[in-house]
Amino acid sequence: MLNAYERCNLCPRKCLVNRLNGQIGFCKETAELKIACAMKHFGEEPPVTAIGGSGTIFVTGCNLHCAFCQNYQISQRGMGKFISIDEGVELCLKLQESNSENINFVTGSHAIPTIATIIEKAKLQGLKIPVCWNTSSYENIESLEMLSGLVDIWLPDLKTLNPRIAQSVFQAPDYPSVAKKAIRWMINHTENKFVALDKPTEISEYQNTTSILEKMISGVIVRHLVLPGRLGDTEIVLKWLKDNADEKACISLMSQYTPVNFEDNNFTQKTERENSLKAFQNRLLTKKEFDEIQKLISIYDFSYLFYQELDDDTGWLPDFSRPQPFSATLAHPVWHWNN
Repeated sequence: MLNAYERCNLCPRKCLVNRLNGQIGFCKETAELKIACAMKHFGEEPPVTAIGGSGTIFVTGCNLHCAFCQNYQISQRGMGKFISIDEGVELCLKLQESNSENINFVTGSHAIPTIATIIEKAKLQGLKIPVCWNTSSYENIESLEMLSGLVDIWLPDLKTLNPRIAQSVFQAPDYPSVAKKAIRWMINHTENKFVALDKPTEISEYQNTTSILEKMISGVIVRHLVLPGRLGDTEIVLKWLKDNADEKACISLMSQYTPVNFEDNNFTQKTERENSLKAFQNRLLTKKEFDEIQKLISIYDFSYLFYQELDDDTGWLPDFSRPQPFSATLAHPVWHWNN
C-alpha cells in the first residue's frame, strides 16, 4: 500500500512525485506522516462529540489549501512532528483510553496509505471505538477504497458546487464534480447507525440537537460552510444534498466562517491569498444572512439536519503553536508536536 507514494496520484492533483524519496507535491508532504496534535475535541457535530469528545488527530499537510483555512499553520505551513506507524497506533489507543468517543483523522487525504495501515494495526491491537474520516472531499475513489472497512464515520465537506469559487479559493475547478462523486461513494458504502447515550448531554452551539440522546457509530455527516455573500451557492449545495443525501446522511450547516489572520511573511503568497479571498466577502455572516439560511433550511426540510447558531466570538480560532490550540472548553490535549 505504501508504494502508492512512489508516483503519487492519491488525490485528484496527481502530482506523480516520488514522495518515498522525499519529493513533495501540492500537499507539501513526503511519505512520512506528520502530526500536529491529538485531543479530545468537543467542537465537532453533536453525534460525534457526544459525551467523551472526539479523539481528534490533526494531520499536517493538505491537498486543497483553502485561502481561508483556520488550520493553515498545519495545512499549509508544515507545523507538526513526524511519527512512525507504531507511534500512530499508540496514539489511537491512548485516545481510546482517554474515553474518546471515536478516532477522528483530520485532513489525511494525502497520507491515506499510512493512516490506513495505522488504523488496521490499531484495530488488531484493541482499538474498538469508531474511526472517523474528516475530509475536504477532494478524494480519489481508489484512495477511499483503501479505507473501506477501516473507517466507520465519514465527515466530508461539501465546500462549494461553483467551479469558479473552487478555482479561486483552492485552485481546484474540478472540486465540485470530485466532491460529489466522493460523497456519493461514502453514502453508498456506509449505513447510518446510532446508539443511545446513558446520560444525555447538552450542546448549546447547534440548533435541532440541544439535547443529545444518541451518538453515531457509523454513517455520514456532510458539512457545508456558508461563505459570506454567497448564499446562492449555499442554496445550490442544499438542493444537491436534498436530492442525493437526504435520509442517507446527516447534514451539518456551519455559520462559523471567520476571517483568519494568516502569518504571511511571503509577499507573493500574501497577495495570492488576498486575491483568492475576493471571490466572496471575507467577513462574518450577518444576522440577515443567517435568517436567510434558516428560511432555506425550512424550504428543503431535511430529515436530519443541524446548524450552528450565529456567533460573533472569534476566540475559538486555533493556534497550533500552543500545547492547548483551542480553549479548554473545546478541547483536552492528549499529544502535541512541540512537547
